[in-house]
Amino acid sequence: MKNVESNSIYHRLVATELLEWRAAMRRKPSFWNRTTKKVQKKVNGIIPEKVHRAITKAIKEITRAVIFGSGFTTRTRKDVKTIEEVEIKVKERINFYSSSAAVEGAATGFGGFLLSLADFPLWLTLKMKLLFEIASRYGYDTKDYKERLYILYIFQLTFSSQQRRNEVFEKMENWELIKEQLPDDLNTFDWRTFQLEYRDYIDLAKLLQLIPGVGAIAGALVNHKLTNKLGKVAMNAYRMRDQRFKETRLLGSNKTQKYIS
Repeated sequence: MKNVESNSIYHRLVATELLEWRAAMRRKPSFWNRTTKKVQKKVNGIIPEKVHRAITKAIKEITRAVIFGSGFTTRTRKDVKTIEEVEIKVKERINFYSSSAAVEGAATGFGGFLLSLADFPLWLTLKMKLLFEIASRYGYDTKDYKERLYILYIFQLTFSSQQRRNEVFEKMENWELIKEQLPDDLNTFDWRTFQLEYRDYIDLAKLLQLIPGVGAIAGALVNHKLTNKLGKVAMNAYRMRDQRFKETRLLGSNKTQKYIS
């Protein structure tokens, strides 16, 4: 079955997509990326340390509650014959959660500033649920602590600067080796970098959600686009661990921009 699938049109298409995605994840930060990051660092430097600590703690606790909550377990994937069958289901879930996130973003954006504050935990919950379902569809046990950490790495890979993306991707490429070295204490996770990268990535887009009159539209569009992007990153992150694609290597493709925007 493996040989048959490796010769299928869909398998070859996925292998090509994975190759290009690897190139995008390894791409060095552009001048614009570096400039934007410097500006963001200056802005973060102006914010009082106690504010950073408070935000870091809030994000840490919310994320921990979401990703390590007892309710975040998924059923074991049923045996399937091909990668195409798996990804048909995965794409259905991505569409479902992207649409749900759009509705949630529109509702909170329509409600003004105070209601928009509720968007963070609600949208985060939807994104994490999506990642759990995708992991399960690809056959990974989300009850496993290390698999839940991998989900956090996927999240970082999606919502980070290109420089940070390079660092995270290097670890994910060598996950089978890296996961054995990871501590069992979640408090050792770099929550500060996690929250700073996430905030910097989504701040500008989410600010539009606070503007009266356009908040609902902005909330819907941003939530849909970024949730969809998260799903696509997750697909490639799990493809990369699939034995059927272990032979896929970076060949220097220049067709990378669509994975980074």
